[in-house]
Amino acid sequence: MEEVILVDENDKEIGTGEKIRTHKEGKLHRAFSVFVFNSKGQLLLQKRAKSKYHSGGLWSNTCCSHPRRGEPLLYAAHRKLKQEMGFDCVLEKVSSFIYKVQLDNGLSEHEYDHIFIGKFDGMVLPNPEEAEDCRWVKIYELKNDIEKNPDSYTYWLRISIDKMISYLKR
Repeated sequence: MEEVILVDENDKEIGTGEKIRTHKEGKLHRAFSVFVFNSKGQLLLQKRAKSKYHSGGLWSNTCCSHPRRGEPLLYAAHRKLKQEMGFDCVLEKVSSFIYKVQLDNGLSEHEYDHIFIGKFDGMVLPNPEEAEDCRWVKIYELKNDIEKNPDSYTYWLRISIDKMISYLKR
């Protein structure tokens, strides 16, 4: 049974919950999203495997997941980056935000999402159980495509793209 860390609005841990049940009940839990850029300034996107428990077949940021109980966020981000995309790189936490949305299959996301960024120019080897495809894209081209085709992208990418652009402008 996979668990997620339940948190309050200040990201203070208040317990754990079984992952699918937490998503059915819409409880606030800790998550992270990783955005990896190459030296050309392009963002690596992944197309989530259709077999994922939600949002399968949608384009999303480089990787995202939930830390395990007792696992530091940065360690979890590195673990999932290697597991999902087949590489690792230096990551830096740049932001966090809370969002809530109804998903498919009677599930919802209510996450305290921590955003990490990194840079990488090597070979990407997506795990087909996690990502069925990947591509590098310029951030403003992505923003324009999200506006034209929002249903092709995960909800958290649609709302975090502006946060990422604001950070990159600094």
